[in-house]
Amino acid sequence: MFWEESTTDNAKEVPDDILDVVFGISCKTLPVDHAFSLSTAIKKELDWIEAEPGAGVHTIHVAASGNGWMRPDDASQLLYPSRRTKLTLRIPKLRINDAKALIGKTLDVNGNSLTVNNMGEKKLCDIATLFSRYIVSDGEKSESEFLQEIVQALNELGIKPKKMLCGKETDVSLDDGILKTRSLMIADLSTADSILLQQQGLGSHRWMGCGIFLPHKDINEIGETMG
Repeated sequence: MFWEESTTDNAKEVPDDILDVVFGISCKTLPVDHAFSLSTAIKKELDWIEAEPGAGVHTIHVAASGNGWMRPDDASQLLYPSRRTKLTLRIPKLRINDAKALIGKTLDVNGNSLTVNNMGEKKLCDIATLFSRYIVSDGEKSESEFLQEIVQALNELGIKPKKMLCGKETDVSLDDGILKTRSLMIADLSTADSILLQQQGLGSHRWMGCGIFLPHKDINEIGETMG
């Protein structure tokens, strides 16, 4: 854990030069560990997505429901997307028309069919607490060493973090190996720093969902997010 007292924030209007585009999907099942296969399928349709600065592909997260079904941790098990489940890309505004090429396409996600439907736009959020489910890490390093690396990376962006907490380690499958990741929450960000971090992300493999930051409404409700 990394924790310092906060200071006064300076508000800033949220720009829309980088934003999220959100697609409705039709999909019965997805593997829990689907980041590589989903992103590879998207790259076949959007060949610019990996190299585009500021672009990333959100993994599809299916939350636990209230009827007793729990989201599995085992990477070999399946997720069951609902009608409300979305596919989200974080892209520069200038790429919105290019992203529309996904509409109507059926993607093969490791043998599971995912059809992309309508698209909407969503601006980034000015919330002070952000989290990322997957930050690429060196699996040999301790939590403290990982957080110190994050501090250095944030400082290079001009961000001086006050409160950070890393969560569980997750192995993300590639076609030729395993990518080691950790979840990370950063709190008490200024509006300007929050926007910058969402725009820039942190670390590598953003084309397959790593280093992408999402808003978190309450620092005390970190169980499912960090787990």
